Amino acid sequence: MTRVVLAAIAGAHGVRGEVRLKLFTDGVGSLAGHKAVFVGDREYRLERAGGTDKSPTARLSGVSSREAAEALRGQLLEVDRAALPPLEDGEYYHADLIGLPCVDGEGISLGAVSAVENFGAGDLLEVEDAEGKRALVPFRPGIADLTDGKVVIDPVFLA
Repeated sequence: MTRVVLAAIAGAHGVRGEVRLKLFTDGVGSLAGHKAVFVGDREYRLERAGGTDKSPTARLSGVSSREAAEALRGQLLEVDRAALPPLEDGEYYHADLIGLPCVDGEGISLGAVSAVENFGAGDLLEVEDAEGKRALVPFRPGIADLTDGKVVIDPVFLA
């Protein structure tokens, strides 16, 4: 089953085993709706997700000391892809874009999406061609459009 990363564990919060998180979601509320999460190959019950969107925290089943929480530092907190809410038209999860083929307007292969980044000004697709060359392309209408399971890219932006 495919998993999607929702957060990274940044360290311990307090002395009772709570963890501090770096969220990759819209906010702590989107994490709070999940009952089961994965850290590495281990499944945990998400007992609580709280704090603020700028300083989120969580309590995981079986993590009851500062030392146990600190041992999880740097690990990714994931959920099964099937546990995510359904999307509206025009919405997408970054995880669903990775691996999609990229073509130009004529259908000629330009590579595939290898990563999705967002540094605050919108999503950027990292496109890797057959030789391993990578380029960042703004995921904007007219530049990179999601169409029929492919990303149609204006090749001018692959310079």
